[in-house]
Amino acid sequence: MELLTIGAFAKASRLSPKALRLYDELGLLAPTRVDPVTGYRLYAPELLEQARLVAWLRRLGMPLARIQQVRTLEPAAAAQEIRAFWAQVEADTAARRDLASFLIDHLSWKDPAMTSTTSPLGIRYAALSDTGLVRESNQDTAYAGSRLLAVADGYGSAGAPAGAAAVDALKHLETGSVPAGDLLNVLEDAVEQARHAVNGVLGPGSSPEEAGTTLTAMLWTGSQLALVHIGDSRAHLLRDGELFQITHDHTLVQSMVDEGRISAEEAASHPQRSLLIRALGQGADGTPDMRLHDARRGDRYLLCSDGLSAVVRSEEIRRVLREVPEPERAVRELIALANGSGGPDNVSCVVADVVELQQ
Repeated sequence: MELLTIGAFAKASRLSPKALRLYDELGLLAPTRVDPVTGYRLYAPELLEQARLVAWLRRLGMPLARIQQVRTLEPAAAAQEIRAFWAQVEADTAARRDLASFLIDHLSWKDPAMTSTTSPLGIRYAALSDTGLVRESNQDTAYAGSRLLAVADGYGSAGAPAGAAAVDALKHLETGSVPAGDLLNVLEDAVEQARHAVNGVLGPGSSPEEAGTTLTAMLWTGSQLALVHIGDSRAHLLRDGELFQITHDHTLVQSMVDEGRISAEEAASHPQRSLLIRALGQGADGTPDMRLHDARRGDRYLLCSDGLSAVVRSEEIRRVLREVPEPERAVRELIALANGSGGPDNVSCVVADVVELQQ
């Protein structure tokens, strides 16, 4: 068998000699033989397939340690691992895209010029939380005020105080105005305060499995709603009669859907559908999604815990939001729908309408 020099092997594999030397040192791609006199690395042609795979995976941006794992797998398992890696890359890219969009909107947005025919906007709101028909206590917290809307779904032994602490930490946003240039910093500080508040309730040494909370909140700025989202509570927008989910669930099952491992239909009945990958709690990943939404007169926003979204079909939620004009009655009817479907979990709803303020 004729061996290839490192130069010839580099050219055939699309890897540089420098990369080949590094991969040899790391144990990722060892040469077939090292010449005892010259020290030249020599490679068998059969190694080209592995080398080309390494080259392609590096072009994907996969870390060397993960490439080492992939190259030991059977083809089907390797394909699944690459699919999972790329799904994570796309999720990370989407998160950065959201932040970039937030920054662009935040920095370029200007208050519209007010004319004699332009009326200032405000929100009309209601919040309601219910224990449901199965749980003994309510670990949800729902809040609605003139500027702050929030839902937190606590879990574990201290879930109720954790959720309440997260929402309470944001309530100072109700008072005073937020300068346009400080909005992003204000939101970031608010999430950090909520994180500290939850950790203070749970105490040192608590694990993410023991207790924590989701947090989905919106801050009204006078013409926009700034969204902060961690976990699997949800925010929806009803605009022109169409209902849009404007949050992405931070759950293991949703990540499996994103990776193409299961379908959305399979996710709905998956036994691990409530397992969170982001939450507020000791040791948990509390990285928030943040977005800005330009408000229009007639918009209706819904924030809810999964006690509603997991048991009531989106068509029914849309019907109530379209047909029931008063936020107070809407939240009551949505909770009644959840309880009418068995009420297996605590359920919380916040409904807020964007309206013209009376002058």
